Order: sequence, then C-alpha cells, then structure tokens
Amino acid sequence: MNLCELLQATDGVLLQGDARTEVRSLCYDSRAVTPGALFVCLPGLHTDGHDFARQAAAAGAAGIVCERPVAGLPEDLPVVQVTHSRRALAQLAIRFYGEPAKRLTMIGITGTKGKTTTAHLIAAVLTAAGRRVGLIGTNGVCWPGFRQALDHTTPESSDLQRLLRQMADAGCDACVMEVSSLGLKMDRVTGIRYDIGIFTNLSPDHIGPGEHASFAEYRAWKSVLFRRCRVGIVNGDDLQTEAILTQHTCRVVTYGIDRPADWRAAPDFALLRQPGMLGVAFTATGPDGIPRAFQLAMPGRFSVCNALAAIAAADVLHLPGTAVQTGLRTAVVEGRVEPVPLDAPFTVVLDYAHNEAAAENLLTALRAYQPARLIVVFGCGGGRSRVRRFGMGEACARLADLCIVTEDNSRGEPLADILADIRTGLRRGNPDTPFVEIPDRRQALYYALDHAGPGDIVAVIGKGHETTLQRGDETLPFCEREILQTYMKQKQP
Repeated sequence: MNLCELLQATDGVLLQGDARTEVRSLCYDSRAVTPGALFVCLPGLHTDGHDFARQAAAAGAAGIVCERPVAGLPEDLPVVQVTHSRRALAQLAIRFYGEPAKRLTMIGITGTKGKTTTAHLIAAVLTAAGRRVGLIGTNGVCWPGFRQALDHTTPESSDLQRLLRQMADAGCDACVMEVSSLGLKMDRVTGIRYDIGIFTNLSPDHIGPGEHASFAEYRAWKSVLFRRCRVGIVNGDDLQTEAILTQHTCRVVTYGIDRPADWRAAPDFALLRQPGMLGVAFTATGPDGIPRAFQLAMPGRFSVCNALAAIAAADVLHLPGTAVQTGLRTAVVEGRVEPVPLDAPFTVVLDYAHNEAAAENLLTALRAYQPARLIVVFGCGGGRSRVRRFGMGEACARLADLCIVTEDNSRGEPLADILADIRTGLRRGNPDTPFVEIPDRRQALYYALDHAGPGDIVAVIGKGHETTLQRGDETLPFCEREILQTYMKQKQP
C-alpha cells in the first residue's frame, strides 16, 4: 500500500518526500524497523519516538509520521506531520490491515476487576455455540491453534489491528477483548466500533504517574467505551455505573444481584466444593421473567456477577441457552481462582488478585466455603503505589487465618522496603493474625504446602497466570502451578 492511500485515513500533512512511496509495515519502535516500514513517533512518559526518528530512517524506514518536525532526516525521506501520533497510528493501522474489526463480532470488556474472567466466560459460551473465537487481554492473545503473550492488556493499536486481521484470516468470527482505561486513553482502540461493551465494576486503581491523575479521570476513560458500542451491558449493583453511563450512546442492558436488573441472579446461590474444584450454582432470571439454572467451576459472588455479564451478552447475540449453560459450566480461566490439581487433603487456588479490592473479594468468597483455615501467600510488586501494599496487607490480615508474606515482581525496588510496607498493612488490618515472612517465593510456596492441613484452603495470589518472576533486573521462569505440583509429588511417600 502506498503512503498516499494510508494518509487518507488521517489529518496528516506531507512535509517532504514522495507520497507514492510503498509502505510494507507499520512500526512505533525504532529497534524493530525494517526496510519499508512507516515509523510513527509516539510520545511517552520516559521516551519520545521523535528522538529515534533518525535511527528509524537509518534502518530503512519508508517514512516518518510525527507531531512536530524532526531535524536531520534525509531530504528525500517522506515525513508526515499529524496532530496526534497515537490517534494517527490507530487510523493508519485500521486502513493498512483492511478494517479487520468489521469482519468480527467485537465484544469489549472494561472495569477494574473481572475483565479476564468475564472475557473467558463469554468466549466459552460462544465456542459452545459453534462460533470460532479470539481472545485478547491480560492472559495474552489466543484463538484455535494460536497463543501469544502480550506486553499490555490492550495492545498498541498497530499490534491490535494486526492481531485482529490474523484472527479474521484464521476463520474467527468473534473477538472478545479486555479494553483497559489506558487502552482508551492512549488511542489503542480508536476506530473500533464494538457490538457489545461490558462494564464489570470500578474501584481506585491505575492512579499515578504515567497512568491516571485521579479516580475521576480513570472513570471518565472507562466510560468512553459506552460511546463506542452498540449495546452496553453494565453492572447495575456497582455504585459507579451511573457515572460510567454519562454521555453513553448505546442501548443499555443491566445485570446484578442486589438491585432490579434485566438479568438478575437470586442471592441464595449454592456453594460447590469437590476435590480440586470450588464452584457455585445459581439461578438467573432474564427480561422474560423465566428463571434459569447455571453452574460455574469457580467460586463466589463475584464469579456469579461475571457470569451474569456473559449471560446477558449471550442473550444480546441470541445464542442458544444450552450453549450458555455448557460454556459456563466448563469454563476454566488460567490464574483466576484456578484450582491446582494436587493429591492433598486441602485445596490450593491461584489468583491474580494484586490490589486490596481484588484480595478482599477473593478471600471473602473463599471464606464462605468454611475452610478449616484460610491461608494466603502473597507479596506486592515493586515500582507501584505503596498504598496498594498497605491495602493488600490489611485485607489479608482481616480475612486470612495465616499470611505467608513473600516477594512478587520487585522490578528493581528493594524487597525489604516492599515487605516493610506489607507489614504495616498487616498491623492495620489485624495485628493478631499470624504471619510468616519468607522473601523467596518458591520457599514460601513450599512452606504453604508443608503447613496446610485437612480442609484448609490455600490462596496463592498476585501472579495468577504469569509464568515469570521479575527479581531485580532478572526475569526468571516461575510457573506456580508447576512448582506446587512438582513439590507435592516429591513429598509423596
């Protein structure tokens, strides 16, 4: 595709060079530029793509897209100036990859907690209905026969459009994706019109340098999804829903437990506990007033809420009821209240809970199963708000019978400082809750298995689906599921 064709999608002005130049790819990282790539200069918190434009040119870039002129570029190299580089990248990518979202049923999910689980539940329901589905989110991108890790929950726009094109070319007819507030703010999903947008819940998170200036801004960006979708499915129980729907342009469908809603679950759901499984059975009533029975292989009220969002989405898409029941019953989400198969008289679950609200929700749900003891293994990531550490410590001390405090991804921050903040939170939450501090996470997992007893539930939280551990400047292989299973086998007589 030549540059002139691409520029029709933007407000770009050609400052120099030939608009007939052929563009073979799009790129925003100068280190990845190959001959024929159109390099888009993205401004960032720590680096600015404009500073690397000359490096991109030397690597064979077909042209440069920038917000301001860059000195020192070859005179014959096409240079295009745009108002917003990030928005332009999204517009260019949509045109370059042939508007792939229009070939798919697009379902976008936003909220603080539950995005990943809700996405997987919807994908399981769609699959049970015979649809070929792609997933994009915290757990990476996948479709039948393909899986890849991602650096961001919502990929950069050119990566996202490339993946959507590959997904459609692979025969997928639906895409379920997590839409983060930063994905909306940073124009990663600009130009995509969603068939369904889903709101799970909202609590303070991602507030700080490089993210959002305030909770109000965080909420405002979440709300943008409901001006870019045909139908909005929202949690009627969440106190922020009214604000999320400010200026919405979509048809609204509600779900919930406590308040009247289009899809409402009865509050008296049954807890299911079997070896290697914690689940829930519940009844939900739709707009037609008919109660329907459902079952999930994951525990707690929050899981019922996530399932209600999936049920409402299935209804909007006119999927068969049997597919909804089958999809929900069989869905397993990696690293989200995921039971670890062990030959043991206790239950171990992995979860991604890495802030106070998520930890409180999870531990409250597990406490409802009346374990002999509720043991939690957790740490907190470095380079993140200290408030998160205090909150995690408080929640775990209030709700667990034993806390095993350890490392998470320290990211170069001294682990001793992180652990000290967690200890402060523990004292605030409940100074009488026993805890042990084991800096090495592998040893902390071993300790949990050595000290768990019959009927206990052990929650290993913070990393969930992750398979690496960032310790200082090193990134180490670290799959908690494998570590737990291997150690447990070694313990067998």
